[in-house]
Amino acid sequence: MTFTLNVAGGLIIAIGGLGPALGIGLIGMKAMEALGRNPEASGRILPAMLLGMAFAEAIAIYSLILAFTK
Repeated sequence: MTFTLNVAGGLIIAIGGLGPALGIGLIGMKAMEALGRNPEASGRILPAMLLGMAFAEAIAIYSLILAFTK
């Protein structure tokens, strides 16, 4: 019984971390691409990028909490 809960917790954090990791990478990639095209817009791009990354990271933290409560 304990083994299956440990495996379930591991799967939760693995899958729950994969999505936000890909999302944060895409957000960063597109923000750097936008800054490369228009450097003057950094005052508008960087805060939106950081906010999007924070929301994506929150999903990973929720899955970490869920994995520890299993």
